[in-house]
Amino acid sequence: MTPELAALSALAFVHFATIFIAQRFLTRDIGTEGNTGTRENLDERLSPLTKRLRRATDNFTENVGPFIIAVLVVVLAGKSSTATAVLAWIYVGARVLYVPAYALAWVPWRTLIFGVGMLSTLALLVLGLI
Repeated sequence: MTPELAALSALAFVHFATIFIAQRFLTRDIGTEGNTGTRENLDERLSPLTKRLRRATDNFTENVGPFIIAVLVVVLAGKSSTATAVLAWIYVGARVLYVPAYALAWVPWRTLIFGVGMLSTLALLVLGLI
């Protein structure tokens, strides 16, 4: 397995952990019955932390696609290198840091961490294409 695919696999575990943590806080706020229900009109019942964790999870889902594409381009093109491996793991590290940065409202660090992740994805894609 290439280091980029290992990073992608690790990222899946990060994603599952993000979902699990957000769900635990959701259950804390609305109880098990509320969590297994329709979840309509949740906003007024959720703590600010739970809302931020849910947005962090949504952000992860919205932004993981380009990273997956970049890893596939690198691996399928046979362009795996030390640089691409480092970039892939930087992205994983950025996503690990992004969740607490979002949840705990680390301003401006959340935006900077997001930018590092996006730039590493862009660089990974470019290296896969050249």
